[in-house]
Parts: sequence; structure tokens; C-alpha cells
Amino acid sequence: MTVFTEQTRERAREIISRYPADRSRSALLPLLHLVQAEEGYVSPAGVEFCAEVLGLNKAQVGAVATFYTMYKRKPTGDYLVSVCTNTMCNVLGGQDVYDTLAEHLGVGHDETTADGKITLEHAECLAACDYGPVMTVNYDFFDNVDPQGAVGVVDELRAGGRPMPTRGARLCTLKEMAVQLAGFADEREGAVADGGPGESSLRGLRLAQQHGISAPGFDPNTPIRSKAEADRAAAEAKAKAEAAEKAKADAAAKSAPDAPVKGGDGASAPTGVEPAQPERATGSTAPDVKAPDDKSPQVRTAETRQPDAATAVPDAPGTKVPTDSVPPAPRDAQEAEAAGVAANPPASDGKPAGDDAGAQERNLKEAEAGAGGNGADPAVASETGVQK
Repeated sequence: MTVFTEQTRERAREIISRYPADRSRSALLPLLHLVQAEEGYVSPAGVEFCAEVLGLNKAQVGAVATFYTMYKRKPTGDYLVSVCTNTMCNVLGGQDVYDTLAEHLGVGHDETTADGKITLEHAECLAACDYGPVMTVNYDFFDNVDPQGAVGVVDELRAGGRPMPTRGARLCTLKEMAVQLAGFADEREGAVADGGPGESSLRGLRLAQQHGISAPGFDPNTPIRSKAEADRAAAEAKAKAEAAEKAKADAAAKSAPDAPVKGGDGASAPTGVEPAQPERATGSTAPDVKAPDDKSPQVRTAETRQPDAATAVPDAPGTKVPTDSVPPAPRDAQEAEAAGVAANPPASDGKPAGDDAGAQERNLKEAEAGAGGNGADPAVASETGVQK
């Protein structure tokens, strides 16, 4: 088993400390990047290390490591070259770029050159259709590439150089990139300041400036409220809104003149008689019944499978629910069941399926004759005929 360095273990503890104590397993994704930063891939030892520090079993860690393509399960080169061969980039020449690189490097998909420098892979989509065809080196973009330009990039990488990506920061090795993906800053001086945005990205910014569109003011130093604080603020806002509505309703009631309630013919309604409620927008005046969403799925499923007199079936607004009715007596239920059985005789198992009665009879006789010749029981023969 690979013994991970003390620096890796210290970083692992720092990653875990970012999460609540009862949510430490959420640190698994950055921890997998961390072990990949030391070994160049997620090895069985890396899986065991993550399981040990998080208190998980290796199957749980392995399930995550094999799900995401960014976690490599075998040794990978210093530079992962990914060529998009999805629809847009393919139409624009992405497949030609990949085929040229595969022939030039002498490797195929997910294979590494003999010098351990380059691992080539084709990617389904790199989310940069407006720059297609695109290629990434350790997830940094090279836009609008052509076959010869891609060959020039990999040759420079194999010679020890680090070509500047079209967009993004300065290139780094896959292990260095994995450290950043684990949540640690790039410590190389000036690395983040290198590179720049793409022209298509700047186009949106220029249009916004041209039309005077800007994002609302936001202070990045404003702390994000916890859920408890957000819930408390929402409850206070709701209470204030309800108080304002109540004050408004009280003011309206005081200012309204006392007038007798008129009936439908314009005459005053008798004292003590409530005015008729207006019909709801749905057209139904039936009392509301709780919608199914008010119940848990388990309760709803149980009521569907085992309905009784107290079960709201169907459970929808406007439905009259027989909550006070008396369930049928056992004898009534037995009589109803017997009547249903008599009205629906079961199909015979002695005939094979099909609509041709003549063919059914012929197949049945042939099956019985064959079974009878073998000395089989007639009932078994009949069943054999059905199966045949």
C-alpha cells in the first residue's frame, strides 16, 4: 500500500474540516482529487486512504471514483489531452483533430505515450461549442484548433514547454491541477494572471456595456446567512406582512358604512342569515379536501393498497369523503365477492393461449398424446401441452 506523505494527510484533515462533523463524507470528492494529485490517478491505495479518513468502506469510495471521468483509475500522463468529438465540434473538424493526434502519438483513447507525457482521450462535450473545435490540456482550453495546430501543442508539451491556452491560466501538470481541484490555490507566481478571456465571452460583455446593462450591486464580502438565520428572517418578514394586511383590513372595516346585507332581489336579508358565498374560481362550491401532496408518499401508498371507509379515495378537492359511513358487514362483503367470482369465471388452464380454437384443440391433443406415450400423468401432460 502506498504511504501518502504527511503533507497529503495534513491537506486531507484541512479538507474534512471544511464540512460539518456529521457531513464529513461530503469531503470525498476533493479527497479523491487530493490522492490523484500525489499518485497521478486514484489507485486502490487511494481508495483505501479516503475510506479510512472518512470512516467509509472501500465500496462506497470506489462507487464515486468510478462514476466521474475526472478520476483516473490507471496511471495517467503529465498532460491529459482531451479532444471534443461531439456533434458541433465533430462537424467543425473535431474528429479529424483526434484522428491526427492518435496517429501522431501512436496511442488511442485513454492511452498514454511511452514517455509518460501525454494521455489522449476523446470527450463527448467540453461545453465550448462557440469555440469549436476545441481541445483541452488538463482542462484548459485551446479553441478553434486544427489538426496541425493540435500536433504543435503536443510536440511542445513533450519537449518540456508549456504552451499558453487560448483562455484561462498558465498550463500545469495533471497532478498540479488535481491539487487545485481539491480546493488549494495555485502557488506558482503569476500563474493565475496569465491568459485571458475568449472573444465570444467578451462579446456578451460588450453588448451589455453597449446597452447599459449591468449586474445589481453586490458586496462579495457579505457573509452568507445560515439556514437558521434565513428561516428566522423569512418568519419575521411573514409576520410583518400579515400584521400589515390585518391593519389594512381593520381600517377598511372601520371606514365602511354599516349597511344591511341585501338579498338576491335587492331586499334586506333576514337577520342572522349568512350571505351566500360567491362561487369559487374553479366552479365548485364543495368544501375543500386536502390535496394528496399534504400526505406522505408512504401514507398515500398504504391508503391506495388498503382503502377503508375513512380513506379519502379519490383524494381531491371537492370530493365527498365517506368518513362517517359504516363499513359493510363481513357477510355482505362475502356475498359481493361470491357474486363477482360467479360473474367472472377464470380462464381454463387446459387450453393454450390464442384465438384459433381448432389449433388450440389440435395442439392440446398432440401434447396429451406425446405425454401419454411417455407414461406421464394426464394432468401433467395437459400442463406440458400448455407450456409447449
